Amino acid sequence: MLDARGYSCPEPVIMLKKAMESPETEYEMMVDNRASLENVTRFAKHNGYEVEAKQKGDDYALRIFRK
Repeated sequence: MLDARGYSCPEPVIMLKKAMESPETEYEMMVDNRASLENVTRFAKHNGYEVEAKQKGDDYALRIFRK
């Protein structure tokens, strides 16, 4: 679980980029603002991943995965 709440861009994208260096193909991430949600989603899709996002209170839960 990547917890990027409290961080502003580009930090959430950098956190995801570092995680993508591992052999895993699925990640869960929490962000707390719309800009991070949009930037992380754009970055993930550009790198061949699918993104599912659900709002949970003031936060967003993202599931980032390869099909």
